[in-house]
Amino acid sequence: MTEPARILVVGGGYVGMYTALRLQRQLRTELGAGTAEIVVVTPEPYMTYQPFLPEAAAGSISPRHVVVPLRRVLDRCRIVIGEVRSVDHAKRTATLSTLATEEEGAGTLDLTYDELVIAPGSVSRTLPVPGLADHGIGFKTVEEAIGLRNHVIEQMDIASSTRDPAIRDAALTFVFVGGGYAGVEALAELEDMARYTARYYHNLKPEDLRWVLVEASDRILPEVGEEMGRYAIRELRGRNVDVRLRTRLETCEDRVAVLSDGTRLPTRTVVWTAGVKPAPVLAATDLPLDGRGRLRCTARLTVEGVEHAWAAGDAAAVPDVTAEEPGKECAPNAQHAVRQARVLAENIAASLRGQPLKEYTHAYVGSVASLGLHKGVAHVYGRKLKGYPAWFMHRAYHLSRVPTFNRKARVLAEWTLSGLFKREIVSLGSLEHPRAEFELAAAPPPGDGDKPRS
Repeated sequence: MTEPARILVVGGGYVGMYTALRLQRQLRTELGAGTAEIVVVTPEPYMTYQPFLPEAAAGSISPRHVVVPLRRVLDRCRIVIGEVRSVDHAKRTATLSTLATEEEGAGTLDLTYDELVIAPGSVSRTLPVPGLADHGIGFKTVEEAIGLRNHVIEQMDIASSTRDPAIRDAALTFVFVGGGYAGVEALAELEDMARYTARYYHNLKPEDLRWVLVEASDRILPEVGEEMGRYAIRELRGRNVDVRLRTRLETCEDRVAVLSDGTRLPTRTVVWTAGVKPAPVLAATDLPLDGRGRLRCTARLTVEGVEHAWAAGDAAAVPDVTAEEPGKECAPNAQHAVRQARVLAENIAASLRGQPLKEYTHAYVGSVASLGLHKGVAHVYGRKLKGYPAWFMHRAYHLSRVPTFNRKARVLAEWTLSGLFKREIVSLGSLEHPRAEFELAAAPPPGDGDKPRS
């Protein structure tokens, strides 16, 4: 018997999940006959729908509805929870570690493949800012989003109970670095949530909280256009958000954020959302990379100059064949990732069947961004929207894009209930250290370490 053609998908994010999902439909006959196999290697058993992270942080959506369980969706694929450490494409071999290999102490294992899909996504792009590694908070995973929500409410608890004005001011100062989607939407949603939460504290008022947005360029939300970006700044400043353009974070040592304009902000919260970079595994392959560390790809989503290797999304430098400017590449965003995954799966299926491949082309739809409950900006099909219509467009668009009918129904139900009932403001910070209380209870009392136990 001949071995089935193994398609190895590295990563379970947008591109990884959507590619595998479409492949198991495109190759239904081959998978049923045992002539093809799809293996997805991913660090987490779920895909995170990142546009919903700000709403999860604000409590508008339950964290479990922001993620899509891969084993349930990709029921005809083999899911391996682990990380690809390196790829030797010349030998069609990927070296990976799994939860089992770590438990066994067996090191890494090699997995051979016939077709390779590189879709590990991206990681936060940090700069050598003193103190950032010690005090910075990211906003790229559901764990970070919920952790930030707990942190904000805990800072309000600290401010409410302390008698030290310096501690109170630092606790109520929240600094967000990065004026893209992640930074603006996270700040706007959390500011909305914290303003609502302040009504339940007897000695805190919404105006006591200080929110600062730091952006190195001269605009925020460049995806929605200059006019809508200016509107977003006016909207945020109207809510007493301190928007600093052409400003950088120089240091945040000793819980003091020092900006390039000389401002010193004592703060216990520095949220870093200043861009992303390709996943480190790309550097551990023998595949061609561009100057930014991404895989050089063709418009057919094949890796340039290499057979049986494919890529899309944040990890890939894909030429934009619809652009007027020659040499322009597709932006690394979710809109392109989902569309590229569809073409990528169809091209892999066509390649296995000896059929011609097609190029990835797209028509620009537009961009939407939330600025908190009932507030937003949008530039869709040439039309510019702001306020409630833009916010509604933002929710409608992302509801249509979140995978599976199950998730769509659950998210819609939560939005409906949140419109009927008051916002949840509870902090579950103990979830980050679930064994802390038991460890304290199980520890022997001081001085009892030498006593025999009955």
